[in-house]
Amino acid sequence: MKTARITLTLSALLFSSLVFADDIADLSAATNMVWLVTASALVFLMQAGFALLESGMSRSKNSLNVVMKNYMDVCIGTLIFWALGYGLMFGSNPSGLIGTDLFLINDSDPTTYGTLLFQTMFAATAVTIASGAMAERTRFDAYLVGAVIITAAIYPIFGSWVWNADGWLAKMGFIDFAGSTVVHSVGAWCALAGVIILGPRLGRFDKSGKPRELRGHSLTLVALGGFILWFGWFGFNGGSTLSASVDIGLINLNTQLAAAAGACASMLLAVLMRKPILLTDTINGSLAGLVAITAGCASMLPLYAVVTGGIGGIICMLGSQVMLKMRLDDVVGAVSVHGFAGAWGTLAAGMFFTGNMFDGKLITVQLIGIGACFIWTFSCALIMYFVIDLFMGLRAPGQHEQRGLDLSEHAEIGYPEFNSGDIAYTADRASNMDLQR
Repeated sequence: MKTARITLTLSALLFSSLVFADDIADLSAATNMVWLVTASALVFLMQAGFALLESGMSRSKNSLNVVMKNYMDVCIGTLIFWALGYGLMFGSNPSGLIGTDLFLINDSDPTTYGTLLFQTMFAATAVTIASGAMAERTRFDAYLVGAVIITAAIYPIFGSWVWNADGWLAKMGFIDFAGSTVVHSVGAWCALAGVIILGPRLGRFDKSGKPRELRGHSLTLVALGGFILWFGWFGFNGGSTLSASVDIGLINLNTQLAAAAGACASMLLAVLMRKPILLTDTINGSLAGLVAITAGCASMLPLYAVVTGGIGGIICMLGSQVMLKMRLDDVVGAVSVHGFAGAWGTLAAGMFFTGNMFDGKLITVQLIGIGACFIWTFSCALIMYFVIDLFMGLRAPGQHEQRGLDLSEHAEIGYPEFNSGDIAYTADRASNMDLQR
C-alpha cells in the first residue's frame, strides 16, 4: 500500500513537471511572437518616416507624389513579396542561389506567419529607398513597375544568398545581421541606377555643371521623419533576433550609439570644412549611422558601434559631394546614406567582430558580399530602368516636372492654397499635351 502511494505521488509530480514544461514552452513561443509582431509594426512605421522625410526634402509641388510612392510601395510590395518574393528568399535553396518553394503561403505554422510578416516589412523598406532618390521627375506608373520587379526578384534573390541558410554567401560566413547590405545597399544601388537613367532634375546643374540648390519645402517634416525612422530602427535591428532574446539590449544600445555618433560626426565635419551645419545633413548623418550599424549590431561592442556610426556619418557627407561632382541628382541623399554607409557598415561588421577582430578571412568574405550585392543589384536595376524607360518612359515630361507631379500624376495637390485655377481642368490639359507629344 505504501509503495503504491509513493508510486502515485511520483507519477503525479512527473506529470505536473511535464505539463509545467509545456506551459513554459508555450509561453516562450507566445512571447517571441508578440515581440516579432511588435517589431514588425515598428518597421512598418518606418514607411511613415520615409514618407515624411522624402516629402519634406522635395518641393511642395511634388510632396503628394512622393507620399503616394511610399504608400503604394508597402501596399504592392506586401502582395508581391507574399506571392513570390518570400519563397525566392527563404524557400528550399539547393543551388545556393534561389528559393524554390514557400510561394503564396496560406496554410502554415504560426512561426512562419510571423516571420513572413516581419520580412515583408523589410522588403518594403528596401523598395522605398529608391523613391526619394528618384523624386520630382519620375512617372508614377513607371516607378511602380520598377517597385514590383525589385520586390519580386532583385531584392529576394540577393537576400536568399545571405539570409537563407543554404545561400552561397551564408555558407561562406558573410555577416549582415539586420541588412546593411541585404536591405539598405540593395535599395541604394537600385536608386543609383534609377538616377543615372533619369538624369538630374531641371535646373539642378548649370551649364558648367555646378550644382544649384533646389531645397525641400519643409524641414519640419524632414526632422519628424528622421525621428520616426530612428524609432522604427529599434524594431528593425532588435526584431532581427526573431525572438524575445536578452541580446536585444546590446543590439538596440548599439543602434542608439551609432545613430548619435553619425549625427555628431557629420556636424563636426561640417565645422571642420567651414560649411553651414544643415539640418538635412545632420539627419542624414544619423541615418547613415543607423544603416552602418545594422550589419554588426549584434556582434560588436558599444565602443565599435560608436566608431562604425561616426565613420558612417562622415562617409555619407563625403559621398553626397561625390555624387554632385558626378552630376548625379539624388534628391534625399539615399545612395550615400544607404549605399555607401551600408557598404562601410557591412565591412565594419567583419572588422569589429567580437572575439575575432580584424580577421583577414572574415573581412575578405565581407568584401565579396559587398561586391556581389553591387554587381547583382546595380546591373539588374540598370537594365530594368532602361527597359522601363524604353517602353513606358521613366521620366515625366518637362512641362509636368515644372508644374509639379502632384497635379500631372494625381490630379490633386498637397497644398491647395498654392494653386490657382481648376485642378481637374489643368490636369486634363497637361495630360492631353503629353499625348500630343
